[in-house]
Amino acid sequence: MLRLKEKYQKEIIPAMMEKFNYKSVMQVPKVEKIVINMGLGEARENPKAIDSAIEDLSLITGQRPVVTKAKKSIAAFKLREGMNVGIKVTLRGDRMYAFLDKLVNIVLPRIRDFHGVSPNSFDGRGNYALGIKEQIIFPEIDYDKIDKVRGMDVIIVTTAKTDEEAKELLGLMGMPYRQ
Repeated sequence: MLRLKEKYQKEIIPAMMEKFNYKSVMQVPKVEKIVINMGLGEARENPKAIDSAIEDLSLITGQRPVVTKAKKSIAAFKLREGMNVGIKVTLRGDRMYAFLDKLVNIVLPRIRDFHGVSPNSFDGRGNYALGIKEQIIFPEIDYDKIDKVRGMDVIIVTTAKTDEEAKELLGLMGMPYRQ
């Protein structure tokens, strides 16, 4: 389960030090946290949608999500300040490595017509954002028990200073980039 953490220490650190000419092991970028966010616009009409989404995200991550609330009122969306608009989970440590390992080796290959993730989804500061259209590609989710197919955003936050360093780090961790 923690194969990725061991791989990072034994293989990725030496490879990154050689490629980017780092003087110290502490300069090598690492994955700091992974944030999984699920926006729930339908929670306005259906308050039970949040409960089922929390259950799904808890199964996927092994951690209970936090409900996010609207910061401002927006009349066009019939949204008032303080209304529940989504859920999110922040993974760190062993759970983060286990989730990343599962994402790269099990979940992404299960996507229909999958040709790799976009190599252009970096934010300029070494963080990677990935959108997943349906939660049913995770092995923990039982297709018969879901009420609605929901998507989610997966943000991988690294300590890398540039996108090139982060791209190399995630590539060495097994992230399948599109050619």
